[in-house]
Parts: sequence; structure tokens; C-alpha cells
Amino acid sequence: MAEAQSEARRIGEVIRQARVLQRRSQKDVAAALGYHQSKVSRLEAGRGVQDVGMLREVARVLGIPPHRIGLAAAPDASASAPETTQDMHRRNFLAAGIAALVTPAHQDLIQSLLPGPSPVATGPVPDLTEMRDHVTAVRRLFCTCQYTELGRTLPRLIGQLRQAISDAPGSADLSGLLATAYQTSTSLLLKLSDHGNAWLAVGRAMAEAERSGDPVVLASSVRVHAHALARDGHTTQAITLVRHTADKLTGAYDQRSPKYLAALGLLLLRGVTAASTGANRSATQDFLTEAKEVARYVALDRPDAWANFSPTNVALHGVSAAVAFGDAGIALQTARPLMRRHIPVPERRAALWVESARAYSQQGRLADGYQALRIAESCAAQDIRRPAVRELVADMAARDRRRTLPELHHFSLRLGVPA
Repeated sequence: MAEAQSEARRIGEVIRQARVLQRRSQKDVAAALGYHQSKVSRLEAGRGVQDVGMLREVARVLGIPPHRIGLAAAPDASASAPETTQDMHRRNFLAAGIAALVTPAHQDLIQSLLPGPSPVATGPVPDLTEMRDHVTAVRRLFCTCQYTELGRTLPRLIGQLRQAISDAPGSADLSGLLATAYQTSTSLLLKLSDHGNAWLAVGRAMAEAERSGDPVVLASSVRVHAHALARDGHTTQAITLVRHTADKLTGAYDQRSPKYLAALGLLLLRGVTAASTGANRSATQDFLTEAKEVARYVALDRPDAWANFSPTNVALHGVSAAVAFGDAGIALQTARPLMRRHIPVPERRAALWVESARAYSQQGRLADGYQALRIAESCAAQDIRRPAVRELVADMAARDRRRTLPELHHFSLRLGVPA
């Protein structure tokens, strides 16, 4: 315990010195982070330094090398810095891990998003009913975290839908299905941290959604658009986009179809994520409250559902929001009932345990965080290998400086992110 307190004070002093050397006040740094001044004051006093997300943001704002505050080096560290043997091993492991995700199927998907002639669809183009079944199938692949198979399936589906639209221009139904395929492509690319190509899919999804004229499809495309904005740090724009669209769709919930309500609910939950990422507590609470109200009228909680929205999903986003604000205790209190609940969708089950791992990590409970990650892996093995989770594992391993958790370091090595 004494050693942990000493390390916390050391990290706090590193942060204080970096701020003073830049002649910046606590208030100025807090404003850049989107937090109250008291948060920076607590960090400099060595309190709350277990919050890896906050430490990484502080390191970015103050230009502190991550290793000085107990974090793993960022994957995109400057190539001009001298490379040690450890750096070389880390780079090789990262490259191997990314290569496992960026498959030839992934490249085919990117090709299918580019402007130009429609990708060649092999064999006869299925009819509308079969197309709907195929779109449902790719949604299931996403919800069950079968990302490799999804990357292989999407390009052919997109090619078939584009060919069908070419044969029957103006079909609102086909445009709606193609928009959904592009939305799924966006979600997959964001999972893989391929933000640049995700924007290609966003543009395609929005265009087809507008052609479909279907408010449900449009709401879903706005949702992935807001997701991409928030991932790129444009949280204010994402919040505004969600708010503007949701305001047009709210009301008369008892008269709406389940599909309509699910699309609206998921849009509101995207607002929760954007607002909590942008440290906007008021907007976060507003979106959560509205999503809970929608969830009174619909519960689509199956891997084969068109959209997975239910009270459970709302509660999961409450956990994520608490983690984003650094409220680890609240996050775990919210998560515990969900840990005992059957969650049919693997992607959602994995999300619960990953967010719990983040909360444990914020509290400095690395052993509990490691166990949560192993449970997440048992729920969805491919999901645990996406870049955001691997970064979390690397940070946790880097903070175990005395290597008291060898299993955590073995896990980090297996994921290709040694600390």
C-alpha cells in the first residue's frame, strides 16, 4: 500500500512539474481536458492517478512522455526517437497483431467503399427477400463479434446490392439495405480503429439512407456518423447531430414500431457515448434519461435482431459513461447486477466486462481488471483483440512495474502488446 501511495505521489509530482514548466495554471489545464480544476488538483496530489484514460489525456495536453507516468508507450510514437530493443519488440508485436486484423477481406471491404464502378458480384443477384436475409446475417456476424467472417462477407453483399440498384434504380428498399450494409461496415472499421476508411463508409451510408427516405435507416446512419465524429474527438458536433435528429423522432412511443424505437434508442445511446467522452455530464444524463424512456416500449436483445436495444443496453451505456467520467465506483455498482444477468448478444457481454476492467484499472485493482478481461475474451475472442482493448491491456501491464501479475504480462504478450 505504501509503495502504491509513493508511486501515486511521484506521478502527481511529474504532472505538477510539467504544468509549472509550461507556466500553465490548474484551471487552464482543466479547461483543456474538459474537467473542473479540482480534478487536476487531485491528480497533482496523487489522488485518482489510477485512471488510465485521464492520465493519457493529461500526458497529451502537457506533452509528458507516457512512460514517466506509468503508461505504455503509444503505438504511434515518433519514429525519430532512438529505438531500443524493447521498442523494437513492441513494434513487431503490434505489427503482428494489426496484421491479424487487417486481413485481405478487410482490403476487399475498403475497395468496395471506393467511388467508381460497382464491385463485380459473382453469380446471380438475389431477390429482395434474400437480400434482407443477407443483411440480417451480416448484422448477426457483427453482434457475435465474428469480425473476420464479417470482413469477408460484406464486400460481396455490397457488390450485390449495388448491382441490384443498378438494375432497378430508385428502389427505396434496396437503398435502405445498402445503407445498413454501409453502417455495419462503419462499425467494423471503427472497431479496427481504421477511422479514415470508416469515413468512406459513413458517407456512403448517409447517401443511401437519404435515397431510401426511411427515417429508421436515416437515424441509424446518423448514429454511425456521430460515432465517427466522437472517435475523432468532435464530441460537440456529435452531440449536436444526435440531438437534432432525435428531436425529430421522439414522441408517441406507444404508436411506433419496435424497429423505429430501436433505431431511436441506439441513436440516443450514441449521444450518451459522445457526451461522456466530451465530459458533458448534463447531456450524458439527458440522453440516458431519454433512452430509458424509449426502452420502456421496446426490448430487442438478440444477436439476430435488426438492432440490439433494450433496458440492458441502456444500463451498459450507463456503465461506460461512469468509466468515461472516472467514476469507477459508480461504474462497478451499475455493472454488478448486469454481471448476473443473461445478455444474449456476445458483443454486449464483452463490452460489459471490458468496461468493468477499465473501472477496476481506474481503482488500481489490476488483478480484478485482468480477470474481467479474460471473461470478456470468453464472450468474444475477436473483440478483445481490437486496438482499444489491447491499449488498455498494455497500460495495465505497464503499471504492474514489479510484475506481481505474471498472468497479465503473458496475456499482454499473447495480444501482441507487451508493456
